[in-house]
Amino acid sequence: MSAPAKSPAPGAPPGRGALRRNLPPARRFLAGRKRALVRLGGWSLLESAQTFLGGYCLAQALDRGFLTGQTGTGLLWLAVAAASILGAGPPMRGVFTQLAELTEPLRDALVRRAVRQALGRAVTDPARTDDRADTGAVSRLTHQTEIVRDSFAGLVLTVRAFVFNAVGALIGLLALAPELLLVVLPPLVLGIALFLATLLPMASAQRSFLDADEAVAEGVGAVSAGHRDLVACGAQADAAERTGRLIDTAERTSRVLARWAALRTVALGVAGQLPVLLLLVTTPWLLRQGVTTGALAGALTYLLQALLPALHSMMTALGAAGTRLLVVVDRFQDAPAAPVPPKVPDPDPDPDVVAEVGTPRGRCPSRTVPAVEVRAVTHAYGPDSPPVLDHLHLTVRRGEHIAVVGPSGIGKSTLAGVVSGLVAPDHGTVLLGGEPVTGASAQDLADRRVLIPQQAYVFTGSVRDNLLYLRPDATSGELTHAIRVLGAEPLVHRLGGPDAVLDPRGLSHGERQLLALCRAYLSSAPLVLLDEATCHLDPAAEARAERAFAERAFTDGARARDGALIVVAHRLSSARRADRVLVLDGTTPRFGTHEELLTSSALYRDLFGHWQHTPPPADG
Repeated sequence: MSAPAKSPAPGAPPGRGALRRNLPPARRFLAGRKRALVRLGGWSLLESAQTFLGGYCLAQALDRGFLTGQTGTGLLWLAVAAASILGAGPPMRGVFTQLAELTEPLRDALVRRAVRQALGRAVTDPARTDDRADTGAVSRLTHQTEIVRDSFAGLVLTVRAFVFNAVGALIGLLALAPELLLVVLPPLVLGIALFLATLLPMASAQRSFLDADEAVAEGVGAVSAGHRDLVACGAQADAAERTGRLIDTAERTSRVLARWAALRTVALGVAGQLPVLLLLVTTPWLLRQGVTTGALAGALTYLLQALLPALHSMMTALGAAGTRLLVVVDRFQDAPAAPVPPKVPDPDPDPDVVAEVGTPRGRCPSRTVPAVEVRAVTHAYGPDSPPVLDHLHLTVRRGEHIAVVGPSGIGKSTLAGVVSGLVAPDHGTVLLGGEPVTGASAQDLADRRVLIPQQAYVFTGSVRDNLLYLRPDATSGELTHAIRVLGAEPLVHRLGGPDAVLDPRGLSHGERQLLALCRAYLSSAPLVLLDEATCHLDPAAEARAERAFAERAFTDGARARDGALIVVAHRLSSARRADRVLVLDGTTPRFGTHEELLTSSALYRDLFGHWQHTPPPADG
């Protein structure tokens, strides 16, 4: 089980391909434990003897004892059968001892493989070493290894029980009357053959069902994580359509799995119930052939007490635990590591970008209609909760760069949601460019503002599709300019260029934020809201991004519709780069320049001192 297997061939059925991949390592695993298998078979032979004696002794007790008036002889035969039952304890103890010699080494081998795979992925793809990095490795180390061990142990026990019970029962039927085999064997063989024919399709259907179920979970999780972006971009219908397709696929695979499960039930009925029915129907013919009453009773004992219960357990185990074991073990197979693109050195930082600016730059044009007006807005998280925004007034002029600061939970993200139209205030009015956000359509809001939250949303597709999502008609020159001005050229180059297929799971938080910033930069919306959207970038990259948005221009050189920039800040440098700063303190908000707030706001002075003594976070 420890040797790597080949990757599946494209288009191969999952069940059959998984069987081909896992048979060679399974054979090697069992070949290395021949002594445990031989000892397991030896203890199981004693179980065959018990099965044989159960039916045979009953037949002899009837034919040679009770039916002939020899009660003592009949009781003696029954005593022999009872003794065989009482002596089953030591053999079962031996069976479980040898079973541990098989299951525990298998579990240890799978744990070693899971660790090796996780370490290999961490080395070959270090970008995944964030909080979403290969979460399947944890499941493989804990839950899935236990599934394999328990399923394998159950399969060994049930298959072993059926094989050795069948040996004892068939030898007993042959000893009682060969004609009994003519009645019992055909439906038994037919049912087992039908059941075995369903195993691989059942495994394939279960694999497809598991894949579809995981796809639904991943898709719903992605939509949940990026719901603010989806609403802000007016992409709810597209997200609902994609999620609906995943759900439809999961429904189809579950129906296919149910059909194969129904066919397996038919096979169980043919092999498990038809032999008993045929034995009863053919009883007159068997009696004419000289089969005794005791032999018929012994045959029913073999079927009802030994053969059919063991067959039912084996079919249930193979149909459920067997296919599950095949699917789970296949997930431990080694996959070829993806090549790591060469690292491109970051360009030298622009001194003008890294420099902090502490005073207004006098670049706010006078306009009659402000970019943003917040009029007496009040909002609380619940009817009995104190308001996080209480009768707030705020005016952001066109072309102005505003930073919002305050303690955690004070309402900064709530304010961003209210301004963007994602959160309806309890009281008050919000105007964007003189137009109220209340009652505006999703498309109208997307045309007027773009909001980038802390958890940046990136979807599976090409880099170009991700960057042009808010403005599909942007030219190649505009795309190149956005990538360059935000410093994303090394990242796009590492990913393989704008047309490379993007896997969001292979990106760090900072890389996802940088792509989302490029997308927002290309948007034609005049108002940009960055809700801690640069928290996973290093200070230089954050400064570059904020400067780019503050100076955002299109090909005609004019600022985007004389828009504005609102930044929910988490670093002192963001507040110092802003024209004005809004300090939320839960009681009396303060609004002014950095220098003004150092004089008028005690909270801002405290935050300023805290930021000065807090080391910068790790790079994204």
